[in-house]
Amino acid sequence: MLTPKQIEEIKEHLERAQNPLFFYDNDADGLCSYLLLRRYIGRGKGVAVKSYPDLNLQYAKKAQELKADAVFVLDKPLIAKEFMEEIDKMQLPLIWIDHHYSEDNGIEKRFGKNYSNLHIYNPTYNKGKDISNEPVTFLVYKITERKEDLWLAVIGCIADNFMPSFISEFDKQWPDFLTRNDKIRGPFDIYYGTEIGRIARAFSFGLKDSITHVVQMQNFLISCKSPSDVFMEIEGNKSFREKYNEIKKKYNTLLDMAKECKKENLIFFDYSGELSISADLANELSYLYSNFFIVVAYKKGMISNISLRGNKVRDILERVLKQFPDATGGGHENAVGARIKTEDLQKFREVLEGEITRK
Repeated sequence: MLTPKQIEEIKEHLERAQNPLFFYDNDADGLCSYLLLRRYIGRGKGVAVKSYPDLNLQYAKKAQELKADAVFVLDKPLIAKEFMEEIDKMQLPLIWIDHHYSEDNGIEKRFGKNYSNLHIYNPTYNKGKDISNEPVTFLVYKITERKEDLWLAVIGCIADNFMPSFISEFDKQWPDFLTRNDKIRGPFDIYYGTEIGRIARAFSFGLKDSITHVVQMQNFLISCKSPSDVFMEIEGNKSFREKYNEIKKKYNTLLDMAKECKKENLIFFDYSGELSISADLANELSYLYSNFFIVVAYKKGMISNISLRGNKVRDILERVLKQFPDATGGGHENAVGARIKTEDLQKFREVLEGEITRK
């Protein structure tokens, strides 16, 4: 959890910023983190970061184009040195709020220098009882504490497979969005089995749309007063509703195909096409097959983006990547991502299966 001092510092950064620019990771946790902060201060623009694994140089131009006076980075585990250098040249404060663990949390080691305008808030870097890795949505909600935004905080948390302490408060305020036939045991029971979970999945699918439509979605969600507004049939969310229905059909087809790829304790599924949705598929497969290791690879030309789920899969991935010097990867203990050459995908599978067998 962020300390009281860290929360106050972030509030001060927000108050000083008159035209902030929020870069957020391209998932529901990132989106909801942005929405909470934007609704809290009533100003600023948001940009979904589609580059992987880092926030790269091309996004720095946005700060100049939009005449930002502060840059906030939400839920991104890595920032490219070139991006950092460019923001530093503009003399803009860069406030980085994240929850991903890194063994190398020293900025000077990572980037070769310190940056006086860089402010990092990551509870995995804290000490003692303050060490934790709650989703950024959870951290941000503890900053904003707007009860009318509780539903957005719940969405960001359950989408990141985290059960927030305020779930009972949400249930009292919006009971129709949490009802289901059987007992809720964990966050993914909510994500895959309730109405608020359907909305959370729609957020994720909406981020797969064009930049123009993502901006429209952002603006619409900023104006929503409750979860009841999200699927209302109005012009303001037409493209959002259409994209959700379109992707859901394609997603269900891919999910059925992935289920056919079971082998002992592993599901290894690779696909190509226009829809990059490997993390969403990997999450649901890990929910359906909790004792399996899950690997979903999205092949796009010479590069494949891979989502992996499983018990302590981060440790396994670290060992596997030692045999692929050009590959990158990392994430949480049981949920990680990787990026490798498509020509190495078969070898990657073989090495991974060997590591799983030895586990």
